[in-house]
Amino acid sequence: MNCDNVLEIKRLNISFMTDKKKINAINNVAFKIKKGEILGLVGESGSGKSITSLSILGLLPSPPAVIEESEILFHDLDLIQASEQQMQKIRGNRISMIFQEPMTSLNPLYTVGNQLLESVQKHQSLSKSEANDICIHTLKSVGLARAEAIMNEYPHQLSGGMRQRVMIAMAMVCQPEILIADEPTTALDVTIQSQILKLMKELNEKTGTSVLFITHDLGVVAEICHRVIVMYGGRIVEEGSVLDVFKNPQHPYTRGLLKSVPDIRNKQDKLYAIPGSVPKPGSIQKGCYFAPRCEFAKDICFENEPEFVQLTEDGHRSRCFLNENVGGATKNDK
Repeated sequence: MNCDNVLEIKRLNISFMTDKKKINAINNVAFKIKKGEILGLVGESGSGKSITSLSILGLLPSPPAVIEESEILFHDLDLIQASEQQMQKIRGNRISMIFQEPMTSLNPLYTVGNQLLESVQKHQSLSKSEANDICIHTLKSVGLARAEAIMNEYPHQLSGGMRQRVMIAMAMVCQPEILIADEPTTALDVTIQSQILKLMKELNEKTGTSVLFITHDLGVVAEICHRVIVMYGGRIVEEGSVLDVFKNPQHPYTRGLLKSVPDIRNKQDKLYAIPGSVPKPGSIQKGCYFAPRCEFAKDICFENEPEFVQLTEDGHRSRCFLNENVGGATKNDK
């Protein structure tokens, strides 16, 4: 694996076994996270973002989840083949995750301090006093001024914004190499959301932690991310720098997402919406998954799935038949 990459996913394929059949949820997903970068993973609900992130930490229940012919390389260690003992040393220590809803992620029966201390003492050989100092310092670093008092409080005693900061502190307390943030600002109001985004950007710059930022909010991506991956129907449909993808979107789905964002500079009687809805996993057996909703779809789109086409030398790629005639485009489905 390239030394600039801290994580590399190759050919990720995830299915779920039901009583009747095997349902394909993630198909041939591949991407890399570079050291110190913030990579955005966007798409509608049901596109496969959270399943992809959970597979990195080995948190998908098996059964029913089945991962086939795939590799998730973390410093040359394949996390799919890693033992549970190896994963326990990595989770919360070298790779951490912030979940969507802090009230359900924090244990209501334990104080904030107990939950923070558990993570530090599990992964580091420190005395309780030393671990306590690290926890207080981390709480202060995420903007919680009265850190000492919060250590003795329960989650229900904190506001939504404070709970989310505690979740970020729990994820950062062991100074991980990779932070996976699964829609960490979804349940917060706009003011608190802005503060959390600023905080995560500052932590990324100060610590050099790589961040996989999962969201459906393109405004958030534009504000915080360096590169962006667009997912649809368990597949990556476009990838590139935030500037390239936002300035020159090549996939019809990406264009639809950007067109759906309200623009205060232009008065609109009706907000644009992509026709239809995300298909259920396994419901489309052939062709492009987006074809039933695409205004540019042709007969070939319903019969064959397009390959990932590289459009520029700096890594802007798209999966659409429209792109195969773009100047300089080369097929690259890895």
